[in-house]
Amino acid sequence: MKALVTGTAGFIGSHLSERLLEHGHSVIGIDSFTDYYPREIKETNLSSLRTASNFEFLETSIEAAPLKDVLADVTHVFHLAAQAGVRKSWGNDFAVYTSLNVDATQHLLEACINADIERLVYASSSSIYGDGARIPTREDERPQPLSPYGVTKLAAEHLCMLYHANHGVPTVAVRYFTVYGPRQRPDMAFNRFLRALILKQPITLYGRGDQTRDFTFVEDAVSATMMAGTTGHPGTAYNIGGGSRVSINDVLDVMQKMTKQTANIKYHDTQLGDVKDTYADTTLAQNHLSFSPRVQLQDGILAEYQWLLSTLTHD
Repeated sequence: MKALVTGTAGFIGSHLSERLLEHGHSVIGIDSFTDYYPREIKETNLSSLRTASNFEFLETSIEAAPLKDVLADVTHVFHLAAQAGVRKSWGNDFAVYTSLNVDATQHLLEACINADIERLVYASSSSIYGDGARIPTREDERPQPLSPYGVTKLAAEHLCMLYHANHGVPTVAVRYFTVYGPRQRPDMAFNRFLRALILKQPITLYGRGDQTRDFTFVEDAVSATMMAGTTGHPGTAYNIGGGSRVSINDVLDVMQKMTKQTANIKYHDTQLGDVKDTYADTTLAQNHLSFSPRVQLQDGILAEYQWLLSTLTHD
């Protein structure tokens, strides 16, 4: 396999790129280092990749990349590049989301029409479902996103299916449910909670903590993404969940016991776009991809905690 990974310096993209290399594949990584969070974090994510002989890195946007040349001998495309974050997607920032999530995806799909690729795997999101979905949620549930971010992820997913139906681009979508683990973005809840506990700082909690999430460890998300690249059915979207649906309050209990710290929680109103509950029905991914999450929530939180400790010690 020769893979193109967009967003290769990001949280999931860097883990995926490393796993591909470990399996003996070649990787071309693209990242434009958008300013959603500090570049130095992404550079650290890239550090081991840059030393690999079968890894090539291009610092560029998707629109500016020489995609015809890049795709000339690529067999698989893993499209993870996107502007993340539900809460920042409102207002004037929406133009950034439409540019980086929708326009860039359409540009990549156009380039893939005449490319001889086996799969294009698009990283979608559980945010497309919104709050009206049945629990556990199946892929055929009507999507009703609650945030502009979710709208752009759904629009890009629709584009992927459109290009499959009309141009035969072998697109597959993986809908991630709340991915966590080492290298998690600094704005995400587990990173914020653990960092605050380690540094003995207040924790900002939106809502009362009774909202639930299906938490997916990053290594499980990567496994599912790679499986989608080989056995995923083109034109199909798959839920990728960790099977650990728990409340935020339960997560904080686990973290306090793990860190031996008592959380100083500052409660704030629920933010626009935040859904109440998520839980993935992963039957389709089990059947088509042989996907089954392996990492239990407590083990995954421990891995992220140990990673954060090492970064804070290094700092």
